[in-house]
Amino acid sequence: MSKADPSEIVQAQLDAYNARDIERFMSYWADDAQFYAFPSELLASGADQIRERHILRFKEPNLRGNLVQRTAVDNIVVDREVVDRTFPEGTGRVDVIAIYEVTGDKITKAWFKVGAPVLDRASQPEAP
Repeated sequence: MSKADPSEIVQAQLDAYNARDIERFMSYWADDAQFYAFPSELLASGADQIRERHILRFKEPNLRGNLVQRTAVDNIVVDREVVDRTFPEGTGRVDVIAIYEVTGDKITKAWFKVGAPVLDRASQPEAP
């Protein structure tokens, strides 16, 4: 069996994210995976906590991660994405840098640097 390509693993989990398919999405995460806000704030430890975070996220009607650029060195994959979201204030997007560590065919660690939300024009209140 050939070694899994880390970029292909990351792309497959992004495809599952965009499909909001929690089972397929979780199939790319290790049971003991760690999920961080960059640089070191642990947001979720283990597959159960990662699943819980994403079940809620996957309910957003316009959720979509749009890959802008991908760079990979050995088992580290760095994506720049623009993610469409539904925020309490309305629809919009955020810039995200995602850093994935892949071991075998699973994501074992991930760090996310998320920019400030930018609301869609239609979501912003009109000036008086």
